[in-house]
Amino acid sequence: MTTPLIAPAAPLPAWAIKAINLADPRLGAEAVACSDDFFAPMARMLNPAPASFVPGLYDDNGKWMDGWESRRKRVAGHDWCIVRLGCPGSIAGFDLDTSFFTGNYPPAATVEGCLAGDDPATAVWLPLTGMVPLAGNQHHFVASNARPEQVFSHLRINIYPDGGLARLRVYGQPVSTAFETSADGLIDLAAMRHGGRAVAWNDAHFGVASNLLLPGRGINMGEGWETRRRREPGHDWCLIALGIPGEIVRVEVDTAHFKGNFPDRCSLQAAYVPDLDESALPAQSQFWATLLPESRLAADSILSFDAEKLGPVSHLRFNLHPDGGVSRLRVWGRPKQKGAA
Repeated sequence: MTTPLIAPAAPLPAWAIKAINLADPRLGAEAVACSDDFFAPMARMLNPAPASFVPGLYDDNGKWMDGWESRRKRVAGHDWCIVRLGCPGSIAGFDLDTSFFTGNYPPAATVEGCLAGDDPATAVWLPLTGMVPLAGNQHHFVASNARPEQVFSHLRINIYPDGGLARLRVYGQPVSTAFETSADGLIDLAAMRHGGRAVAWNDAHFGVASNLLLPGRGINMGEGWETRRRREPGHDWCLIALGIPGEIVRVEVDTAHFKGNFPDRCSLQAAYVPDLDESALPAQSQFWATLLPESRLAADSILSFDAEKLGPVSHLRFNLHPDGGVSRLRVWGRPKQKGAA
């Protein structure tokens, strides 16, 4: 079998670094309608994995392409696709990625948005970009012209006149009043749907740290955070910015699918540092207070631990002793009251 080619990552612009991809299907995003997807289905455009290319692979309609691709247009007009975001949010910008689309990419594109609460079938679509010139086989990072207070639930991607996009990324911040809560009324303060994000980590050889904050349980080990086998003293770690600063009551560590490679133990440290430059966090976090002392883990299990009472915190340091993989981290607590110290 021919080895697939994988599109390389591109450096993120400043406005995307602290944002979340609201078009991630693991958050519930879905491509719901399009004018045409004859050559490649619209759903592929939202795949969270990097775009791939398999030389020599064809399907019944032609060359297999990893993205959304319409047929060659022979009438007036342009093609479009409507995407429902995984959660409503404010939008900082987009990545219109044409990786591996060379002779079949659109020359230009625009993005429009539907305000949360409006019916996409009857809404007035607001322009979020001007006409964006596109080139083949590359990322196109485009800042949104939306106002910070505007919250969108759906997007319409227009391509002129036809062609293919490998990936769409929508960088923004979730805005929700319907929080994910536990049976005892606590909120997952670190959930990605609430704005939680991974800030830094020492290693992510087999799986990225941000996977820890996704909803549900991972479908396999690839949907967790897993480090390489440690061959030197020490332990692995990642830093997490809570989407909702608050007081943590209970922590859940889910090692779903990790059986011969789960960490022996884990620990958590925490601090309230919402205004600290994030480049300083890795060094500072070594000295944060203990939220959870070193605690034994088990294979393919959900383990619940009571947290130390530290008061409100904004950031966590999640330590794996000495290494291994974890599928999900849930941080159940109460939001910090406005105006509280």
